[in-house]
Amino acid sequence: MAKKSAKKSDKKAEKKAESKAARKAEDGAARVSLLGGDTADLLRVKLGFDLAALDPRSTPGFSGDKAAGKEELDAGVPELANLQERLFAASKGGAPESVLLVLQAMDTAGKGGIVRHVVGAVDPQGIALTAFKAPTAEELRHSFLWRVRRQLPTPGKIGVFDRSHYEDVLVHRVRKLTPLETIEKRYDEINAFERQVSAAGTRIVKIMLHISPEEQKARLAERLERPDKHWKYRPGDLDDRALWPDFQQAYQIALDRTSTELAPWYVVPADRKWYARLAVQHLLLETLRGIDPQWPAAEFDVEAEKARLAAL
Repeated sequence: MAKKSAKKSDKKAEKKAESKAARKAEDGAARVSLLGGDTADLLRVKLGFDLAALDPRSTPGFSGDKAAGKEELDAGVPELANLQERLFAASKGGAPESVLLVLQAMDTAGKGGIVRHVVGAVDPQGIALTAFKAPTAEELRHSFLWRVRRQLPTPGKIGVFDRSHYEDVLVHRVRKLTPLETIEKRYDEINAFERQVSAAGTRIVKIMLHISPEEQKARLAERLERPDKHWKYRPGDLDDRALWPDFQQAYQIALDRTSTELAPWYVVPADRKWYARLAVQHLLLETLRGIDPQWPAAEFDVEAEKARLAAL
């Protein structure tokens, strides 16, 4: 009798936990949808997009304030975590899908905050983060895409690129590190590369966090005022800031040349950190919902294993 009672109790607890998890995921999906369903379309770079015309303090698709935005972000976590776990689990059953989140921006735009507050809310074993720095001597001996290919997410993973192959058409264009003729060819190489990546099962989500020069100045000033922020500051930030118009032009060209149907660009206003985080979470959710990963079927006889367990 004791064994039967324990088995019933275990099953009841198991069903309760599953029901609670399902309710949390459904509740998260319902509340996150308060961010306009057309938000992704509003942020997507289309023909005729003008970067200079987009207000970095705007909140496309969302009419709430900071407090409401933070609530929405928290509400989206259960569904995002559930979808990420399903993506990871599905790969164990042979599903090829993965996600690549590309983050590009001027300094202080909030890439680190996206990694911590959006991507950091899910199981870290399903995340592959790469922060691209200046290429090493070995990397310089290869094509500019060589080091990027080596860091692509494997099936089941959400890969995050903190900066990316786009540095080779942004920084290189502005600072004239590579002949313009070579840079012009790279846009086509990038498009071909991203088609290959997409064909292999990776959904690419490219985000440009769009910050204003005024907001960047305020954030740089804060880093200089606070000793706990000094580690984030580098003198080179001001060198790039001095070239602001050139960088904006380089971004405009890159957006025009490489926003494709398979790998579109999304420009997210970033002066309000809370909105940028919410918007990126929304784009990740939309991407994962599109994949709709499923739990893999058991490769063993479930009932037989239950019977074995009960007998022990």
